Amino acid sequence: MRVSELGEFGLIRRLKTSINLDSSVVRGPGDDCAAVKFNRSKYLLFTCDMLVEGVDFTGKDNPYLIGRKALAVSLSDIAACAGIPRYALVSVGLPRSTRLEYVDKLHQGMRGLARRYGVNLVGGDFSRSAKLTIDVSLTGEVEKRKLALRSGSKVGDIIFVSGTFGGSIRGKHLRFTPRLKEARWLADNFKVGAMIDVSDGLMQDLSHILESSRVGAVVYAGAIPLSPEARNLNDALYSGEDFELLFTLSAAEARRLVRKGNKLFRPIGRIVLPSAGFSLVAENGCEKPVKPGGFRHF
Repeated sequence: MRVSELGEFGLIRRLKTSINLDSSVVRGPGDDCAAVKFNRSKYLLFTCDMLVEGVDFTGKDNPYLIGRKALAVSLSDIAACAGIPRYALVSVGLPRSTRLEYVDKLHQGMRGLARRYGVNLVGGDFSRSAKLTIDVSLTGEVEKRKLALRSGSKVGDIIFVSGTFGGSIRGKHLRFTPRLKEARWLADNFKVGAMIDVSDGLMQDLSHILESSRVGAVVYAGAIPLSPEARNLNDALYSGEDFELLFTLSAAEARRLVRKGNKLFRPIGRIVLPSAGFSLVAENGCEKPVKPGGFRHF
């Protein structure tokens, strides 16, 4: 069997079964970050993301923005766990013909974002490769009571998103702002059920919450906030690379959030019994099952 037959998430599930973790690990593979015991009040967070030319960016894209994105996607993972980013290691594979000016701009993009969010770039590695490849490993920290994972949703919760969706390929995927500030505000003021950042598509990433929390969901098409660049609803539901927050709150907490009048966060659906499955209600009231889909590497 080839990896393309098993699929990206099937491959992850296959490898997870052979990993042995000790009691210091609070959360291992299968979430936006791994969480491990640190001290009496905090967990350490670990995440890594690899960007490959031709998959995550093109050779014609601005190298400053490529470098910025390389760090931003990992910052978005820390945000999904309501954490604070701290230290980063950066490994880069470069073709031998790469000009130094290009590398300088990659570094400037990372450095500028690191400065903005208080991240220390503490080291890394270089290697020769056929295509530009950047891998960022990032650590963070989060108070134990504020840690947000994919597994905390309960029946009756309301599903919320930040920002808008669709059309990210037209530029947002290189320029997005990681929702660190917004995630911390949520964790400071509300008891978040589950949270994830939308990287692979709204429906696909919501399905990760449903699988981890062992629940179902109903999403209302008319409530999905479309970006001006979105071609249509399917673009918003499945294209990915929006890097917005997707989270759930209890009904009582949801009412509190709505009363605060924060227009960034919008309710799009509700969590239901697992037996009800995962469905989308069209604007005409027709309800149909959702087949989770979005970007997959294999």
